[in-house]
Amino acid sequence: MTRRRLSERQIERIQTIQERRRQRLAERAENALTALDEEEADALGPQAGQVVVRHGANLAVEDPQGQIHHCLARRHIGHPVCGDQVVWQATADGQGVVTAIQPRGMVLSRPDYSGRDKPLAANLTRLVVLIAPEPDPSGYLIDQYLAAAELMGVQALIVANKMDLLDAAAQTAFQARFAHYPAIGYETLWTSLRRPATLTTLIAALAGQTSILVGQSGVGKSSLVNTLLPDLDVQIGRLSRATGLGRHTTSTATCYRLIGGGSLIDSPGVRSFRLGAIDRETLQRGFREFGPHLGHCRFGDCRHDREPGCAIREAVDAGQIAPQRLANFHHLAAGLGPNWG
Repeated sequence: MTRRRLSERQIERIQTIQERRRQRLAERAENALTALDEEEADALGPQAGQVVVRHGANLAVEDPQGQIHHCLARRHIGHPVCGDQVVWQATADGQGVVTAIQPRGMVLSRPDYSGRDKPLAANLTRLVVLIAPEPDPSGYLIDQYLAAAELMGVQALIVANKMDLLDAAAQTAFQARFAHYPAIGYETLWTSLRRPATLTTLIAALAGQTSILVGQSGVGKSSLVNTLLPDLDVQIGRLSRATGLGRHTTSTATCYRLIGGGSLIDSPGVRSFRLGAIDRETLQRGFREFGPHLGHCRFGDCRHDREPGCAIREAVDAGQIAPQRLANFHHLAAGLGPNWG
């Protein structure tokens, strides 16, 4: 179904409503802080924490001891998102106010209804690209994810799920189809939820990381999340009891604790995201195997297409760059603009 475009008047009306709501939220947060007298403020003091879920005006913040607190955000500090490290102040009513957002290592965004960047999650260290034999994987989408990870400075891991759908010969052919990824340094795992032993390396790779899973619809993301988080219902219940936000975790990015250490940000429906406005020169840095050849083309503004003396095309001919990777670079470059995905 085609997404209905909003008129300028509708967008302006929505923005006005949202601004009014933000003002009310800011007033609530300021009033909560004002209600503290100096002795109470000194006793409670500022504390460190991590945003584990945001739903509208409400935040769930986890303190270093693992306790969850229902917080609001103070005026003019920006918009905290899942994964943000924050400073927060407990209030007299047993809740809290976020007073500052710590500098972000990175932020993952996607377009909102008006085409502007909307932060989705912060401080990721691992991007897990999930594929499966069915639906047929899109090499273009895989390379978009990998380029995004490179440019954000996030480690990427490719996980092929549902390998039990293939017999031995088909598995060999499937792995050969994607052999160029481990050849350029991307760890690639072949897994099946029906064969738990195949998940051992994945679980170890996620330990100590803050990870998010991305991929096409139908690749088994929800099933894998449930397997990686066997206590998911317990964690949702803990959120709900502490803040009342647990029931919203099926529709918003939420940071869960992995049993083996580290965190997994589950963001239902996130199959696409964007980096913001980038140019062709920036995009080519997202293809890691291009690196040794960049700057060696005959022409400084080489588009790596049909220009004579193109070092990238020469590397393709020499077997140093997979031809499908260059084709996907051109596909991505042709669509450069506000939207990714």
